Amino acid sequence: MARVRLSVAERREELLRAAVEQIEARGVAAVRIADVASALGVSNALVLYHFSSKERLVAAAFAYAAESDLAHLRKILGRRTSAVRRLRTAVRWYAPTGQAKGWRLWIEGWAAALREPALRDVARDLDRQWKTELTAVIAEGAAAGEFHCADPSSAAWRLTALLDGLAVQTTSYAGSFSRTAMLEWVEEALARELGLDREALTRQSA
Repeated sequence: MARVRLSVAERREELLRAAVEQIEARGVAAVRIADVASALGVSNALVLYHFSSKERLVAAAFAYAAESDLAHLRKILGRRTSAVRRLRTAVRWYAPTGQAKGWRLWIEGWAAALREPALRDVARDLDRQWKTELTAVIAEGAAAGEFHCADPSSAAWRLTALLDGLAVQTTSYAGSFSRTAMLEWVEEALARELGLDREALTRQSA
């Protein structure tokens, strides 16, 4: 049966979805243009027409997958509720025991970014966006008097560093920590950054 003709945008999205699946299955270093093409039953030339190189395809696939989690983070942080509640919801979702889907891909991307400038630029920009979103809500809550935080940007950096580190541990060494322990660490860290105790954090975000 003949393939349905797709628009340029639809074809690119199809290729990116396939690339994400192949990266998750094979890893960034091992995946080839031919793997993506074969998964869709198209030619290598078609993949290269849209992305010109494996490096560009991998960088675009990484951004495509990561943007999904970034969009959800923005949805959480954009809710009409207290800054404390939004921040607690966000870090619980973003924690490795939460529902964020991109951890394995992020870790693959971080490793590959050491050698691939295109991917490094994409990863740096996405990381900056995560920190910018968290910084804005921390600053908003501090300005509203919900909590005290003298340096929202540094707080966002420390929180994301903790979450990233825990993600590497749990993804690489499954079963290292219990879900309960990790959520406690994450919430204790958030409470410290906001100048609250754990009970106050829970109470204000209930």
